[in-house]
Amino acid sequence: MRIVVAGGSGFLGTPLRHELASAGHEVTQLVRRPAVKPDQLTWDPAEPVTLPADTGAVINLCGVSIGHRWTQSYRDLIRSSRIVPSSTLAKAVARQRIPLLMNASAVGFYGETGDRVVDEGSGPGDDFLARLAIDWEGATRPASEAGARVVRMRTGMPLDKEGGFLKPQLLPFRLGIAGKLGSGRQWIPWISLRDWLRAAMFVLAEPRIEGPVNLVGPDPVTNAEFTKALARALHRPALMPVPKLGVRILFGEYAEEGYRSLRAMPKVLQDNGFKYEYATFASALAEALRDG
Repeated sequence: MRIVVAGGSGFLGTPLRHELASAGHEVTQLVRRPAVKPDQLTWDPAEPVTLPADTGAVINLCGVSIGHRWTQSYRDLIRSSRIVPSSTLAKAVARQRIPLLMNASAVGFYGETGDRVVDEGSGPGDDFLARLAIDWEGATRPASEAGARVVRMRTGMPLDKEGGFLKPQLLPFRLGIAGKLGSGRQWIPWISLRDWLRAAMFVLAEPRIEGPVNLVGPDPVTNAEFTKALARALHRPALMPVPKLGVRILFGEYAEEGYRSLRAMPKVLQDNGFKYEYATFASALAEALRDG
């Protein structure tokens, strides 16, 4: 099957393109620069796009990193870099009658949940990231209204030492200057990078799955448990709690995300028989830190 991938050069997109190609799919990567390879197609996310006629699925992972100081202009960029490409691709899927759109979203949809367990049937939160996710997912509506199978991939925090949630934490932990954030009671919705890729491939091949899907591990841990496990794995101490004020001075409003509690579970994946390769946080962390 020909699969068009947008946002295919990032932390998740690069390995996903390789995974798709290894499975025998023909992958076309949408790029904003002039195409230099036969498997690339130049596009402008703000303009209508015509995809290859034999496209069987579109996977959209577009969006700038949220790991940045949140000025108003950057908040606007976080939104536009997700919503604009999603809208453009959903309209292309609808117009060209492409049968499947897998669109990135985030478990931030649920907002702050405290100790409450949430799954795909739970309602949204009401903070910046929750409202973003609502509008992000809403941008895919033209595709679903045209009859396409639309999967909204609510990704948690993929674990890999080369990027994402884990990479920026390794240096302070190795220097022994890290610790739990605040009380450490907040829940972290992690997933191993390997299982994120496997889950994406599973969803691609499973026609019964549509709508929101939580791409998270089945064993959520608290920030205190995460801190203890990472410090132990790196053979370093992590004794001093990190005060919110200091982090907020450095990162502004984005600092609040480290203190958010989000206890999300992967009900749709589990109900459809997905089997995790790294089902426990300990095994996922060990895989993420493994050399080679």
